[in-house]
This record gives sequence, structure tokens and C-alpha cells, in this order.
Amino acid sequence: MSIVYLNGRYLPIEEATISVLDRGFIYGDGVYELIPVYRRQPYRMAQHLARLHHSLDGIRLANPHSDPEWATIVTELVARQPFDDQGVYFQVTRGVAKRDHTFPKDVPATVFMMSNPLATPSRETVESGVACVTAVDERWLHCDIKSTSLLGNVLMRQFAADRDAVETVMFRDGFLTEASASNILVVKGGVVLAPPKDNRILPGITYGAIYDLARQGGIPFEMRPVRESEVWTADELWVTSSTKEVLAITTLDGRPVGNAAHAGRPGPVFRKMHALFQASKPGA
Repeated sequence: MSIVYLNGRYLPIEEATISVLDRGFIYGDGVYELIPVYRRQPYRMAQHLARLHHSLDGIRLANPHSDPEWATIVTELVARQPFDDQGVYFQVTRGVAKRDHTFPKDVPATVFMMSNPLATPSRETVESGVACVTAVDERWLHCDIKSTSLLGNVLMRQFAADRDAVETVMFRDGFLTEASASNILVVKGGVVLAPPKDNRILPGITYGAIYDLARQGGIPFEMRPVRESEVWTADELWVTSSTKEVLAITTLDGRPVGNAAHAGRPGPVFRKMHALFQASKPGA
């Protein structure tokens, strides 16, 4: 029986209930976060909590807990699960109030957390890479807020699923943004190129980890606008997220990615980065 956290209580998920008037349900008025946990140790929790605070600030919702309080709840929730590798999901909404677009006053936030087994990419997936497709980015312009209002992302993820692809790589005004639930990185001439952390993308924690690991591993890394043409002529393409970790994209819209030496296969820079990432996990 899965144990979840809801507004100060740990209880079986079957007993966790939220009002139909919760603004998260009515408006999608809330934010969320997911922390990967390896061997019961959270990965880069400080960075995840910092992003949560940024998202809460972005929707003008007071953070209901301090970082030490969040850490205590996460640790307790992890300890109550029967599995070691976990994905701790938590969601904060503006709470329960009568249906009115304006913010309610003096209403406590709803805090819900659950933890599920963390399914990391299989060895076969790492070795073969994944297929992705492309689309125009038609979402709103505050993608840096990890909002629960995810309809645009859901539609893009389904767009990929309908085409037997793992992700949809999106472009806005001729430049790379991100994927529906992941960041996209480009490798050209041995240099990793990453879109800037602005309002057009969600600044992935794994994206940040890749940046740090590249510096430590001597891999050149440039954070700058990436033209769509650079994606199509890339030596390598990567998809990164807390659940995907870092994976090579080997086909894009059915076309092999990469130069003649490794077209349609994971490239050498990816293999180095994948090894660095695996070594950075807690308990590795």
C-alpha cells in the first residue's frame, strides 16, 4: 500500500482526498516538482527546492515550508516506501476556495506528495538511443514556472506517442526551446550547446547537472540560443530529465542524427557524459 503525504499527514493513497473546489483542480493553479532518489538518497535536492521556490514566486504563492521542512518531509516519505530508487512528486496548489479567478485570501495551500519507483533508462535504451519528432512550440511564455497547467505539454507528449517517439522537440521563432517533458542539448564539434535558462524553457535540474559535469569532465559547454538549423546539423542530440537522465536522440522525424561516423547511434560525447552522470549519483 503506497503511503503519501497530504497537508501534514502520512496516509495510504486510498485515503487521501482533496476537495473538488481545490484551485489545482479547478484552474490548474499550482506548481509541482519531482526529485529523483537513488538508494534512498535524493539527487540535487537543494536545486529542486530552489526551482520549486522560483515556481511558487512565479505564481505569487507563498512557500508553505522552509527548505529544512521540505527535506524532513521528503526523507520521511522516502523511508516509508518499500523500494530504494524513487521519484518523489510533490504538488502545491493555492488551496480550497469558492470558484473565483482572483486569489483567495487567508487560504492555506494544499500540499500533496507521493513517491513511486524510479524507472531509469534500460541499458538497451542507452545503447540504442531514442526516436524524437519535432513541432512548433505553441505553449505559453512562462515555461520556467513548473506549473500544474500542463495541457500544452500533454498535447506535445501525445504528439510524440502517436508517432512511436519518446519526445517532441520544439522550436519557437526558429530557435530550439525544449521537449514536452525534457530539455534538449545539442553537440557540434565536441561542444555541448544548450538553450539559455529563460522564460521559454523549464530549467531542468538534470540540465544543470550536465552543465556542472561537463565543466568537471573538460567538455566544452555553451549556454546560448540554438538555431533550428543547428539541431538538424548536430553531431549529437541529447534529451535530459530527472527520469530519462541523459539519453542520445538517434533519429529525429525519422532521420538519423549525427555524422557519418556514428549516424543513428549514440556518439562519443554522449558516452562520456553518460558515464559522468552515472558516477555522480548518490552511492555510485
